[in-house]
Amino acid sequence: MTFERVLLRVRAVPPLAADLLVAAGVGLFTASDAAVNDPDYRQADWFTWLLVAVSVLALVARRRRPVLVVTVTGAACAGWALYGHIGELLNLPVIVALYTVAVLGDRRRTVWTGAVAAVVSGAVALRVGHDVANPQGLPVLELVWPLVPLLLGEAVRTRRELLHEYEARAARAERDREREAARRVHEERVRIARELHDIVAHTVTAMTVQAGVALDALDGRPEISRKAMRQVRDSGREAVRELRVTVTVLREGDDEPTAPVPGIDRLGELVERFDGGEVELVMRQEGEFDGLSPMAELAVHRIVQEALTNVVRHSGARRAAVSVVRRDDRLIVEIANDGAARGAGPGERPDGHGGFGLIGMRERAVAAGGGVEYGPVPGGGFLVRAWLPAGQRPERSETPS
Repeated sequence: MTFERVLLRVRAVPPLAADLLVAAGVGLFTASDAAVNDPDYRQADWFTWLLVAVSVLALVARRRRPVLVVTVTGAACAGWALYGHIGELLNLPVIVALYTVAVLGDRRRTVWTGAVAAVVSGAVALRVGHDVANPQGLPVLELVWPLVPLLLGEAVRTRRELLHEYEARAARAERDREREAARRVHEERVRIARELHDIVAHTVTAMTVQAGVALDALDGRPEISRKAMRQVRDSGREAVRELRVTVTVLREGDDEPTAPVPGIDRLGELVERFDGGEVELVMRQEGEFDGLSPMAELAVHRIVQEALTNVVRHSGARRAAVSVVRRDDRLIVEIANDGAARGAGPGERPDGHGGFGLIGMRERAVAAGGGVEYGPVPGGGFLVRAWLPAGQRPERSETPS
């Protein structure tokens, strides 16, 4: 933890202040080495200190002009050698400059700088002689030593780039997770809104129809009135039960409802809710409906529910027919009425007013692996036709031939 705090404090130092500190440290070691030279060689004079001052001051601009600083410090280092000075720390300014070139540049600039620096260092070594250029007796080191700070800077820069890439990937992954979470929330909100729309709109419409029947038969045929009111009561109970299931799913976060999902076996109850009103309803079921997926059964139920609600509320029809037929691996659902439909575009009710009923039908059918088409029919009337897969897994939607 102590090292991390120190590292954070170092990184918090302004760049100019950091460069001044680096220049001061390098100047201290370089001046110490220049002041004490081998007795057999030239001692420090005004020209030696001039080169020290120039090379150290140049390091202040190493971030802004790294190549220029390498040129200046390299010339000073070569000047010491050509002037007759030897020492292990006289090349410290150019080492710092070479490191800066690599760590702040790119690989191409590092390669070119290394090539030029190696050639210049080798040429100086050949010019001043074996003893002055390299007292250790290995002239080849004069070609290699400029490459060491460049390789170090290249390694540091590569590591920084990798860390930045990892950080960018992590940020992109976090954004992707947030977008995915937002998408799922949006889909869940749409699903909940569709469920509430289907429950409330259908139940209110059915209760309105039965209440009208009860009101008309209240004086002359009280038994019909009582039957209609019982239907109103049952519709209200059914709506409360379905709303309770939906709210339970929201609170518990469970995708499975706590009550049976409405399916094809309850279509008869669904049609009876509208029985006795102004619209004469006929229902036909053909084929075996065993083994259907719950999603397909719920989609059939909701599509018929929404279509009948639109027929009663908006179409002005006198007769309507519901047909559910299973043909091999496909369910065909048709709801036809003889009302006058003035609007049939997506998102429009049959009477031309904007709404979400037809959109909800399409969404349910597509979610179950099928599709929906609707529109006026020749001779008058309106038809909603849906096709759904009869298997356990939804298949790709395609229009039946």
